[in-house]
Amino acid sequence: MIILRSLLYLLLIATYTPPYVLVLLCFFWLPVRQRRALAMPWVDATLWLIRHVLGIEHRLLGLEHLPDGPCVVLCKHQSAWETIALQRLIPNGVYIYKRELHWLPFFGWALMLMPFVAIDRSAGRKALEQVVKRGKARLEEGWTVIVFPEGTRVAPGAKGEYKIGGAFLAAKAGVPVVPVALDSGECWPRNALLKRPGLVTVSIGPAIASRGKSAAALNAEAERWIEAETRRISPHRYPEAAQTVAVELPSATRSARAPRPS
Repeated sequence: MIILRSLLYLLLIATYTPPYVLVLLCFFWLPVRQRRALAMPWVDATLWLIRHVLGIEHRLLGLEHLPDGPCVVLCKHQSAWETIALQRLIPNGVYIYKRELHWLPFFGWALMLMPFVAIDRSAGRKALEQVVKRGKARLEEGWTVIVFPEGTRVAPGAKGEYKIGGAFLAAKAGVPVVPVALDSGECWPRNALLKRPGLVTVSIGPAIASRGKSAAALNAEAERWIEAETRRISPHRYPEAAQTVAVELPSATRSARAPRPS
């Protein structure tokens, strides 16, 4: 059944994505917010398939921690699931992503029409300058910038190096950092054809004020919360943590299932 579900999902995605993107490209002349709005039905349709074909549900914790104004979200990255779902779960969220994705047929072409921030990761120091310049512009326009600080997808129970770009942007722009933990890799493993039914937990942590803090301090504080919360929502991946008795980990407080797309 898992094989059939996964293959059906891929078949449906491959069927409606190319014509959808080709139509979207015809509206390249519209303002960026309108182009983004035109892309959201694709996101909602894909989330519907994820829920009803793959059998992957999700729950959202700590929604009240998102500030009213712009912020930088630093998020754990385990699968492609969050690249789709966070577009709906984080209001006005835009990603920082590697420019090489533009070479992907259809999907990459659509990215170029979005308010997302494309950077050349091979540019070294200049890549960080691109993050700050383009990221600040998006924040000033009222968007929330989403960054995967580990830079790539990591398996459940694993941890990558937290790169400083997102925290550096927050410090330069004077906006708060919001840490996000999740366990999407339990249902949707990295580079795996088969997706397993289950429940993905997305946990949003308290906003971290950037005023008076260095980028390194912001990054370290967000990393501590994300890794601690990841252990809380996926204790089976951290057997050493399960042996620790009476340890109180910081966690998001309120649970809200995201609204189903209409």
